[in-house]
Amino acid sequence: MTFITALKQRWTQANSLVCVGLDPEPAKFPARFNGDPDAVFNFCREIVDATAQYACAFKPQIAHFAALGAEDALQRLVAHIHAAHPGIPVILDSKRGDIGSTAQHYASEAFDRYGADAVTANPYLGRDSLQPFLDRADRGVVILCRTSNPGAGDLQDLVVADGRPLYQHVAEKVAREWNSHGNCALVVGATWPQQLREVRAIVGDVPFLVPGVGAQGGDVEAVVSNAKTADGTGLMVSSSRAILYASSADDFADAAARAARDLRDEINRHR
Repeated sequence: MTFITALKQRWTQANSLVCVGLDPEPAKFPARFNGDPDAVFNFCREIVDATAQYACAFKPQIAHFAALGAEDALQRLVAHIHAAHPGIPVILDSKRGDIGSTAQHYASEAFDRYGADAVTANPYLGRDSLQPFLDRADRGVVILCRTSNPGAGDLQDLVVADGRPLYQHVAEKVAREWNSHGNCALVVGATWPQQLREVRAIVGDVPFLVPGVGAQGGDVEAVVSNAKTADGTGLMVSSSRAILYASSADDFADAAARAARDLRDEINRHR
């Protein structure tokens, strides 16, 4: 099953557009994990198992694992998601993009080493830097378009030769030229509702990964009203900290489940 097919099935089966971000920070773990040599895996596994029924996808952030030397925990976590919750796609958030054989290795890292169903990718080195990802027709390539951070406009809003901002040029490149296998999605931040609407008009039904709700202040109603597709789907609304660290006590998994459920329900009210 391809990434896009799995995602569409999950939107329907779970009635959810929530993407649960997995950004482990041991300093925020409950005290019960103190002294646990496998705390990163064990914490994330419990979060996954508690929130799976409310998730359309999971999105582990590679830097949070790599900085801790926890790449093995990441591999085992992805394997656990596939085994325990089949059908829920995993997006490796690594924002890769490089030239030649390096890009080939990054694609192998995401899809072969970690077993991800999709990967986030940076388009600013051009198509050849993404081609090894695009060529994996069964996997997803989630391409940065208009990101949620405050400095996004420094480059992404620059007006290019056709008179449009760069992020719109990226959106059209993806939709018209790079998506020949139908395996592309776009990262468009929740903090820019007008840009969400503009990009949706350019790309049609291409899925969006939408970071920035919750801790970054994005408004759920604005996201859904500006970015949903005609059938009320088309979105992976990502939340990490608000779900992972909903409680620092022993009820952390139950609290995470409630936060994921509440976000799902809030999104659905506006669909």
